[in-house]
Amino acid sequence: MPDRLRVGVVGCGVIAQVMHLHYLSELDDRFEIAAVCDVSEPVARACADRYGVKAVHTSWQDLVAERLDVVMVLTSGSHAPIAVAAANAGSHVFVEKPMCLSLDEGRQMHAAARASGVRLMVGTMKRYDPAYERLLELMPLDDLRLVSVTTLESPWRPYIQAYPLTAMPPAPAPVLAALRAEDEKRLAAALPDGDAEARYCYRWMLLDNLVHELNMLRGVLGEPDKVFHARLSRTVCEISLGFGATEVHMSWVDLPGLAHYKQELAFYGLDRRITLTLPSPYLRSMPSQLTIEGGERDTPHNTREVEIVSYEEAFKRELVELADAIRTGREPRTNAIDGLHDVALCHAIARSHLTRSPVDQPSALPAWAEGADSFAPADVAVLA
Repeated sequence: MPDRLRVGVVGCGVIAQVMHLHYLSELDDRFEIAAVCDVSEPVARACADRYGVKAVHTSWQDLVAERLDVVMVLTSGSHAPIAVAAANAGSHVFVEKPMCLSLDEGRQMHAAARASGVRLMVGTMKRYDPAYERLLELMPLDDLRLVSVTTLESPWRPYIQAYPLTAMPPAPAPVLAALRAEDEKRLAAALPDGDAEARYCYRWMLLDNLVHELNMLRGVLGEPDKVFHARLSRTVCEISLGFGATEVHMSWVDLPGLAHYKQELAFYGLDRRITLTLPSPYLRSMPSQLTIEGGERDTPHNTREVEIVSYEEAFKRELVELADAIRTGREPRTNAIDGLHDVALCHAIARSHLTRSPVDQPSALPAWAEGADSFAPADVAVLA
């Protein structure tokens, strides 16, 4: 293993420029950005110039053909074709969330990584937030009766105006049209009974947005037993889940006129309440916050403590996990099986929305995933 892992980045959009490229460069003792790729050649070239990258591509096939230790797939479409090709070429793979658009895609990705003996990591970075890890230390609560999850979505552009980002002209129209057509084809295969609106909500409300909340819940509570109810739209989503005796109520609301993103996960126990509040994911090193409330039964006495755990950036800690997992040969915490559980759960929620019926064991995986390495939610490693 070289002193630094040679990384190829596919997709130089907003999250690549705001977070991944920035922290790959900062972690230059672990990583070397060896190649970048974007369907827009000016964007790829500008990012390469900014970070001193020699190899610039507009075709991911050309990037995968290079000798790379890691391929990071940061595109907005399906990650499966690039991830499978990279694994087959012997590169470790990091894919941004969602891992894929269907379990069939995930099966191909998982099989390719296992056959080549490479790591496949999914970028659900909120699992590496120091405040989230502190939440795990404080769990479980006695008699956990309810979990309430509320996300107030807001425009992301106001949050990135302070960063020196590269202008992002659109890719050629034929390229974009082909990518959209491919996305629609894959969504139709993933949700054949859904109409265009249901597929849109599955793709963008669930897989792109709420997958973070679902992944965090699974990390704390394990796998859910049931989807009780789901109502999805482009503006409001309401979901009710069962985790054993604990019911989880989720609300996602799009507020396009209000630049104030807010995400809260509140855990209500018999004598204690813990609330995790997360800021916009586009703000570097903005700390999440834990609010711990308690009291004495039959008395007016109560306590309220607010913890700022750390200013360490979750995106950076996620990259440290990637490097450490590769060097030690272990599975990353957010590995392929963890990502597949998220996809299965999103699909079950979409089915509940379509059928207006509950779904049992919504995050269960098919038989081909049995016996694969998985992450136990309670096993939280301290990152360097």
